[in-house]
Amino acid sequence: MDTGSHLLFGVTLAGLACLEPVVSQDPNLTHAILAGTLIGSHAPDFDTIARIKGYTNYLRVHRGITHSLPALFVWPIVLSLPLAAIFGVWDHFFSLYVWTLLAVVFHVFLDLFNVYGVQCFRPFSSKWHHLDTLCLYEPFLFILHTAGVLIWIFVWHGSGGLHIGEMFALIYVATFFYIAIRSEQRKRFIKLVKKELNLENGICHLIPSLSWFRWQFVIESDTQFYLGEIRNGSVEIEVEYSRIDYNQEQSHPIVQATLSTDGVRAFLHFAQRIHVCWTEKTDGYEVQWRDVRFWHQRKLPFGVNVQLDRDMNVVSDTLGWDKKAWDPPYV
Repeated sequence: MDTGSHLLFGVTLAGLACLEPVVSQDPNLTHAILAGTLIGSHAPDFDTIARIKGYTNYLRVHRGITHSLPALFVWPIVLSLPLAAIFGVWDHFFSLYVWTLLAVVFHVFLDLFNVYGVQCFRPFSSKWHHLDTLCLYEPFLFILHTAGVLIWIFVWHGSGGLHIGEMFALIYVATFFYIAIRSEQRKRFIKLVKKELNLENGICHLIPSLSWFRWQFVIESDTQFYLGEIRNGSVEIEVEYSRIDYNQEQSHPIVQATLSTDGVRAFLHFAQRIHVCWTEKTDGYEVQWRDVRFWHQRKLPFGVNVQLDRDMNVVSDTLGWDKKAWDPPYV
């Protein structure tokens, strides 16, 4: 999810920790856990530093090793040891570690429900896993947790931690209930789309929007991608794209000429529903690789453009998003 939401959940996890009497009674431990959950809730995204070497390198690294199974346990150790020393809470190191661990795990858990996905089972599998249920930013969850933090600060501040912990327990019950509802909604809509389009054997991806009643979908058949929307239970196809197997020998040599570029290799490391096309220019060719999962208003904003000269030598390649940050899709 977005950085703001992850950090907010870090604060509310510290509030949940007040269910432990020792946490609510020891200000130093409370502050240590707050620091641990706040930093831990963002720690897996420290891979953003990879942007220093460019977006191509960032795409290869993001939501990879920093979100892996070993990282779930390494991040809490790396954070808990200095925090225990700074706040002098060695006697309660286990509690500090556990709550920091929960913050890291919850971060990866939420990313798993996003369309972008996460390589959360590395090093055993490099496959991208995504449950296509939550947007990068979920207004309901953000408002729910923000309300809890405001009540903690302005209503129950200094009044003891028991009620604080109980309040955040209810907030987290509501959070998981909301995710369960969205997951069930997704399963129901997948069946609806396949039934309406008579494509029972096709692969279907749903892309959530900020509205509970509007989802985008991508259906993959043997030869086509069908892109459309579900609006208030009504299924509509908006655009179709052909599938091209770029690995087969019959693929066009212009497409094959781009496979060695750094941008295309990074794109293929991440992309899952691939559409590729090329156009002839006055001085050569342009090849466009796109992941059709990420579409908006009949356009495919995410991918890589490769410029070739007349001899099919690579002139340049550009990888990234062709959209404003605040425009859909929110992944």
